[in-house]
Amino acid sequence: MPVLLRKFKLPNGVMHQDRIDDPERIERYMKLFEKEDVKKLQTGKWVWIEKDEWKLIPD
Repeated sequence: MPVLLRKFKLPNGVMHQDRIDDPERIERYMKLFEKEDVKKLQTGKWVWIEKDEWKLIPD
């Protein structure tokens, strides 16, 4: 099962990481990305979008 990782900084300056493993949520997030970013995610690279860092870990 794929996992989508999201790293972001909280308002107090602490880095936080979310693990999204629900396939429906992953699909919803993937629709928000541009095609170039989706291709990078599918290769396992980190993608920066605004202040968040995303990575897709395939099956």
